[in-house]
Amino acid sequence: MRCEVCGRKIHGKPIRAMIEGAKLTVCSECSKHGTIIWEEPKTALQQQKPKTAMTMKTTPPKGQIGKPQKTVESPLELVVDFDVRIRRAREKLGLSHEDLGRKINEKVSVLKKIEARKIRPDDRLAAKLEHALKIKLLMPALEEKASSATIPESSRRELTLGDLIRINKGKTEEKA
Repeated sequence: MRCEVCGRKIHGKPIRAMIEGAKLTVCSECSKHGTIIWEEPKTALQQQKPKTAMTMKTTPPKGQIGKPQKTVESPLELVVDFDVRIRRAREKLGLSHEDLGRKINEKVSVLKKIEARKIRPDDRLAAKLEHALKIKLLMPALEEKASSATIPESSRRELTLGDLIRINKGKTEEKA
C-alpha cells in the first residue's frame, strides 16, 4: 500500500488521517501534517463484499490533479432570438422576473441581462428556461454542407493524392 500524499510505500500499519479536510491513508511521516482518525475495523462481511464500479474510488493519473477536464462540445446551439422567446413566454405565463427566478433558482439580474442580450445563457440555464417556460431555446447545430450543385460532376468522387498535388501545383503557379 502506498501513501496517498507522498506516494511512498507504507511499511507497517497504514494510518488514516484528516489532512486539509480529506480523509487519506498516509505514512507515519505524512500523518504529522493532519489529524489522525481512528476508525472501527471493517467486519468480515464488509471486507468480502466486492467493490462495484459505483463504489470504487478513482484517482486521476499522476500529474493530472487540479487540471481541468476536457469538455465535449454540445451538439446543440442556442437559437438566435433567445431573448425574445424568453420574454414572450415569461409574459404569456404572467411571470415577473422575480417569479421566474424563484421558479428556476436563478438570480433576477441574470434573467434581466439575458432578456437584454447582455449575456447568453449556457446550456444548463437554457434547459432550465426551456422547461419552466415550455419553449425551445436549444436546437441541433447545423453543419455547413457544400451544395452539390456547385461541385462539378467530375469532382464528386473522393480526392486522391495525385488530385491534391495537382491542386497544390496550381496554387503555387498562381503565386509565381
